[in-house]
Amino acid sequence: MSAQTAPDLAGGLPDGNPFAAASDLPYGLPPFDRIREEHYGPAFEAGMAEQRREVEAIAGDPAEPTFANTLEALERAGALLSRVANVFFNLTSSHVTPGLRELEAAVAPRLAAHSDAIRLDPRLFRRVESLYARRDQLGLDPEQLRLVERYHRDFVRAGAGLDAGRQARLREINEELSQLAAQFSARLMADTNELAVRIEEEADLEGLSAEGIAAAREAAAARGLDGWLITLALPTQQPVLASLRRREVRRRVHEASVSRGGRGNEHDTRATLVRLAALRAERAGLLGFADHADYVVADQTAGTSTAVTEMFAALVGPAVENAHAEAAELEQLLLADGQQAPLQPWDWSFYAERLRQDRFEVDAAALRPWFRLEDVVEHGVFHAAYELYGLRFHRRHDLPTYHPDVQVYEVFDGDDQPVGLFLADWYARDSKRGGAWMNTFLDQSHLLGTRPVTMVNLNIPRPPEGSPALLTLDEVDTAFHEFGHVLHGILSDVRYPRLAGTSVPRDFVEFPSQVNEMWALWPEVLANYAHHHGTGEPLPADVPDRVRAARAYGQGFALTEYLAAAVLDLEWHRLAPGNAPAVDEVESFGEAALARHGLSFHLVPPRYRSTYFSHVFAGGYSAGYYSYIWSEVLDADTVEWFREHGGLRRKLGERFAGQLLSRGGAVDPMEAYEAVLGRPPRVEPLLERRGLTPVG
Repeated sequence: MSAQTAPDLAGGLPDGNPFAAASDLPYGLPPFDRIREEHYGPAFEAGMAEQRREVEAIAGDPAEPTFANTLEALERAGALLSRVANVFFNLTSSHVTPGLRELEAAVAPRLAAHSDAIRLDPRLFRRVESLYARRDQLGLDPEQLRLVERYHRDFVRAGAGLDAGRQARLREINEELSQLAAQFSARLMADTNELAVRIEEEADLEGLSAEGIAAAREAAAARGLDGWLITLALPTQQPVLASLRRREVRRRVHEASVSRGGRGNEHDTRATLVRLAALRAERAGLLGFADHADYVVADQTAGTSTAVTEMFAALVGPAVENAHAEAAELEQLLLADGQQAPLQPWDWSFYAERLRQDRFEVDAAALRPWFRLEDVVEHGVFHAAYELYGLRFHRRHDLPTYHPDVQVYEVFDGDDQPVGLFLADWYARDSKRGGAWMNTFLDQSHLLGTRPVTMVNLNIPRPPEGSPALLTLDEVDTAFHEFGHVLHGILSDVRYPRLAGTSVPRDFVEFPSQVNEMWALWPEVLANYAHHHGTGEPLPADVPDRVRAARAYGQGFALTEYLAAAVLDLEWHRLAPGNAPAVDEVESFGEAALARHGLSFHLVPPRYRSTYFSHVFAGGYSAGYYSYIWSEVLDADTVEWFREHGGLRRKLGERFAGQLLSRGGAVDPMEAYEAVLGRPPRVEPLLERRGLTPVG
């Protein structure tokens, strides 16, 4: 940071900086209307200085380490830094500006070094180690014991037990990794925006709905362009490919999608991702692990990367075999359409959608009028949350937000007591990264007296002014999915912030959100929200069954593209130290990895190629993308449990919330799972859902 953005703030922030004190808004909502870009730099500096003083007092305390003077003190430390970091990093994903991006590049390595200074302080580690050694003699309750174990594990995994020389190298690696992740994110966002496909003739958009065409025109106008603009979503397969009739336009969209980050321009991500993989491998070696995957998975419910590859091996064969059979069917449709063989990757979604329409009489685009955004959210997502957990959501128009699109809801429980806030940011824009995600501005903690302030981001195309936002069925599922994460945060009921909400292993965190998807098509929920936006007529009663049948088709493609991405993630992170490929070998490395796992099927490219795999090179999923399918085992089993016990019942919701959602990281996740279902998980429901074994 420059001298202009990093003044000496040892005495604290001036009162005019909105981060100087805890927000006086309801639930501690950040005062977005008062926060300016110039406030972040000084607040980061003051926050780090304040936490250094707090940690120094803890580490240098001459008294014998106790739970209160060490771990509770650490849990209370860093309030200012948390305030600014939670706002800043939410906005660098949701509404970034060039100034914020520049500051992120400067502050990321500073924060990494700051974190290392705490985790690698030998005095602090001795105190944590002393508590860990005496944990059974301290009279701790289960949550306190869990916190002791978690802190000790965090410190050891951070390198606290290494000698000074290795710690010094570890600090260097962590600083560079933080810079590289920010760089990958910035380059990918820039290349994604640059590669949006410009359409000059409206006829080339044949097949898109009127709303889709209007949204494309508005996207072009927003950039000062004539014509229409097809912006790119994060995955390889672009949603518009299911609708665009003109094969050449589909090709252009697909090729734009798969070229992101690999074009040799200033936005190329290959050198960045190779360096990330190399440094992660080196760090794992310093910490005593064979590779980064082993380092990551050791702290997950899977336990070892071998367990992950064994799961892949069981799924790859059936997935790819089904995908080949699906491809043969789709090529027949292509030929019947008068098109020239062979089937191409950009043809798949279009003909798969046509097959679903013909075979199952489900036209996904034709269903959109029944899925108005406001109805899906307020009468679908919120309705299910009320029926299961007693939660009610009241729109607040009097609270500030960071963007006009953002909606704020106050949340109340079944006893009409306030719970927290939920912020919803639904629409795509150039300043927002791709994909969908949940995050928090403030976590629940009885120790700190804080209640949750959660948020969800989707990337729904903005409708033309005066038109409703109509969702695809996939977008409906995504809304329910991300809200499952919100429930994990909103229903949190723990004392210590380190254990709150979604602070669970990465391969468990997706489980509650995947379970929540089940309510999207649950009869009582669907009947409450799926009404035609123009006529008010309900969705025809036979549609859900036809949708389920249509979704059962295409699992070969869906599972193959997912497994291909998960394998890329795992193989990049199973590299031994010093074995990273050259920059010009990124594509061949990926192709070889897919071939080794039996996933080299050109018609089904990975859901994310390496050059735009934001989850693992800019997010928190490195060596963890497998967690979606790992969590789906638990999800499918839990869905069956709900069905067997009556479905949308408050009694079941209270059990799920009380035993699992509310406990966050305060309990062992698999113990929480078994407390709900009364038994270990079964894999059969997943196999049946995916069509890998006969049903019944």
